[in-house]
Amino acid sequence: MRTSPMGRAGLTIALSAIMLTMACSGGSSSTEASPTLPQRGETVKLDPARFSTTIDNTFMPLVPGTQMTYRGTDEEGTVSTITVTVTDQTKKIANGVTARVVRDTAREDGKIVEDTRDWFAQDDHGNVWYLGEDTATFENGKLDSTEGSFEAGVDGAQAGVAMPADPKPGLAYRQEYYKGHAEDNGQVLSTREMVDVKKGHYSSVLLTKDTSTTDPDMLEYKFYAPGVGNVLILDIAGGSEREELASVKKVPAGTATGPLGHPDD
Repeated sequence: MRTSPMGRAGLTIALSAIMLTMACSGGSSSTEASPTLPQRGETVKLDPARFSTTIDNTFMPLVPGTQMTYRGTDEEGTVSTITVTVTDQTKKIANGVTARVVRDTAREDGKIVEDTRDWFAQDDHGNVWYLGEDTATFENGKLDSTEGSFEAGVDGAQAGVAMPADPKPGLAYRQEYYKGHAEDNGQVLSTREMVDVKKGHYSSVLLTKDTSTTDPDMLEYKFYAPGVGNVLILDIAGGSEREELASVKKVPAGTATGPLGHPDD
């Protein structure tokens, strides 16, 4: 899954605010892992009949036709615009599960720098699973790399959990696994945060800590508002960017379904 970073200038303030909020709200940093969610490189066998492309998890609702725009800033003053569109497209993944296609396009100075198709499905317990991505980065308008692309069921890649059905402080889980390429992990820190972003104020917000086995220096905090989804990402280590929700709107069927690099074609 594409990740985003936060400016160092606001790092100390942001960390202090997070710790203070958690102290006041009773958030926990327990490391107890759930025995029912996948960990690290553990092999999982998913029954396609128990999955749906209707994704209504409280903290990650993915309703076709929803487009969320984020504003990213880093310590050097670079501003990026990230558009996340829940498309009306689906894709049958190699492991047999049919997934919802979510388009994630990042631009700087109006030019696409990264474009990704992410694949999600929800199981019958309400867990949202991440099944891979088709991703490309661009430089000066030209394709630079497709590194990071993977599909569950291909070359040993495994599905992971993007959002648990019942997130509780201390719950840990694998988000994605493609050995040596994509090994991300998540842990719930709190479900009682408050966040202010460009889009507005949110309460009862879920806070997760995201890490990467392949990049041990990477640490992100992500905030998810009930009924909305991801509203803020702070890159605490391994990067220097803040990404916040700026707007949400409905878009017509067929939006953001073009080829990589040309989402609206």
